[in-house]
Amino acid sequence: MKTGWIAWLVRHPWTVIIGWLFLVGLALPSAMQVSRHLTANGLDNPQSQAVWATNQLADFSHPPSPVSLVVSHVPNRQIPILTRSLRPGAQILYPLTRDPGYRVALSRSFTSVAAEHAWEIRVRAVGGTIQPLTDEAIGQVVTQDSTKTLALSGIVAAPVFLILLLAVFGSLAAVGLPFIIALAGSELALAAVSVIARYIPLSVFLTDVVSFLALGVGIDYALFISTRFRTELAEGKSVPEAVVRAMQHAGRSVFYSGLAVGIAVLGLSLGGNPYWRGLAVGGAVAIFAVLLATHSLLPAIMTVMGRKIHWGTVKHRFNTGFWHGWGRWASHYPWRAVGVGLLLLAPLAYFGPAMTMGSPANTAAMLPPSNVLRQAVTVEQRVNGAGSIAPLAVVLQFRPPLSRPAIWQSVARVTQKLRQEQDVATVSSLTGNGLSLPMIARMTAKETPTAFRAFENPAHGMVVIYLTAASGPDSPQTSALIARITRGLPAWAPLAERAAVGGSVAYQNSFNQLTAGRLPWMIGSAVFVAFLVLAWATGSWVQAFLGVLLDGLVALATAGVLNLVVQHGAWGFQPAPVDSAITPLIFVLLFGLSMDYEVILLHRIQEHLKWGHSIRHAAWLGMAGTGAMITGAGMIMATAFLSLVISPLEIMKTLALGLAVAVILDTWVVRSLLVPGASVLLGRLAYWPWRPGPETKWAAGDPV
Repeated sequence: MKTGWIAWLVRHPWTVIIGWLFLVGLALPSAMQVSRHLTANGLDNPQSQAVWATNQLADFSHPPSPVSLVVSHVPNRQIPILTRSLRPGAQILYPLTRDPGYRVALSRSFTSVAAEHAWEIRVRAVGGTIQPLTDEAIGQVVTQDSTKTLALSGIVAAPVFLILLLAVFGSLAAVGLPFIIALAGSELALAAVSVIARYIPLSVFLTDVVSFLALGVGIDYALFISTRFRTELAEGKSVPEAVVRAMQHAGRSVFYSGLAVGIAVLGLSLGGNPYWRGLAVGGAVAIFAVLLATHSLLPAIMTVMGRKIHWGTVKHRFNTGFWHGWGRWASHYPWRAVGVGLLLLAPLAYFGPAMTMGSPANTAAMLPPSNVLRQAVTVEQRVNGAGSIAPLAVVLQFRPPLSRPAIWQSVARVTQKLRQEQDVATVSSLTGNGLSLPMIARMTAKETPTAFRAFENPAHGMVVIYLTAASGPDSPQTSALIARITRGLPAWAPLAERAAVGGSVAYQNSFNQLTAGRLPWMIGSAVFVAFLVLAWATGSWVQAFLGVLLDGLVALATAGVLNLVVQHGAWGFQPAPVDSAITPLIFVLLFGLSMDYEVILLHRIQEHLKWGHSIRHAAWLGMAGTGAMITGAGMIMATAFLSLVISPLEIMKTLALGLAVAVILDTWVVRSLLVPGASVLLGRLAYWPWRPGPETKWAAGDPV
């Protein structure tokens, strides 16, 4: 940190505080309007043929058709009457197994939309309620559940937060600092996102990421700097001197780590669509906004508070004596420390490569098994077939006009090939309705009949064939079917200028494929940034390499936990791949956030090296001085993440588990065992090529 800037902040603290109040007030209206400019879409793969085909379906006329309905609160005596009112002798209301108060009326029970509406009136007349079973209805439940989770998780975690913050910060006055920094940073970040989103499509999901990251890094950064400030005060420094010293040392570390986190999160933009670009921009803006607050607002507040920051001091804080002993053991028995650390990580890392990821095409799968909409979808799949909830659409584009008989011969050939495909349940096509091909061509030459508009769009030379798979939307068999059709279309329809499979399943598959293909680039960029920032911050290529190597081991161990828990259905999870929409986020944040703890620890060890201590003694004192702070900050972050497990949504629980495991392994294993132990073992090479000066004692007996 520049001494001149810090000195100015110390001399004019109220100017800075008032300036921030004005800035937050100015940003508040834009921050409150941020959701207006964000898109709920963005999961598409811009280069995907499946996305192109799915987008073309909007140009076809979809005739009104009945939808399945979830019915509740209907008296049992009325059920036979409601059943007979449509189809005497047929089963219309299917009970939901886990909640007998609900039933589902499947779309095939109705002969028309008018019949459906008439039946709805009868249901409401006897006191029943109706909810359509559509993707939109399921999506609303998912959104509502995620919003409730974020609010409820804060309430649930608040008591634990308070205890941990008091234990780590050590005083009631100091506890308020991270929340001030997080609030100021998040408001500024949301306002910036609101402006950016007017020019670049950004995902609606980033509002949660901005708030989450601002709170997490706000706590970390305020903890690191305020702890150093209080330490300097305890050593007899004046308030201005303590602020300057805290910003020169802890502030410098925070600057480097914040830079690493922000740039690493920007690497998510390599995901290649608006969803990842939104998370990248929102996350990076949140980090940089908090970084600005910690390097301007925080020192100003500390200057004003002065020694009052000790108000409400807690006697029983995290035991620094414990970390003094831990640091001594890790530095004096480095082989044991490294051995224990590897023993804890290696078994979990072994299962990491077996982790698979994929977002569900069946959106109901995101809901808990107890949810009535998910149960209704299960009933529909059981009665109508597993693939009935997500039909596929083969879109063929020809050079107009469509009145050429050769075009319809090509369509008929594709229809026949589809019916011959394994795992196809039904096929709907104009060529399969009993009309001859010449007749279809002649009718197409005139005004398009209403019945044809769901299957052809003459103005654009488009024809669509609908089919349902015998397997479910998230089944590997369905994905294999889509792949076979995609490979076969060029030979089946040589006249078509373009041909592809569309629909929700193909669309989601394209997102999964895009994310899987871009994942190495997203994680690779985070690793590269972490390496450069560590090298820049410490002057050591060795520590930079060691840092990313150990983070890679933590990433593998985290993947191993996700594999064992999520994919195998342990701890209440439903067996499923790890969701593609969060997997890169977990690992990029791991590499970014770990820099906070790494830079703080390495800088503290460097300080002691500069003062003439041996590498063994420096590692010992570095651990003694930062162990409680680093592990305490990690526990606070893990608590914030784990509070999300109260969500009924599997995706939120998976995100909570992945981030919490990553932070705990990083702070308690890597920073507390592997880094100090490895640094002592490396000896003179630990900070190569940085040299602390001739006064440094590498100590007789230190490894060379």
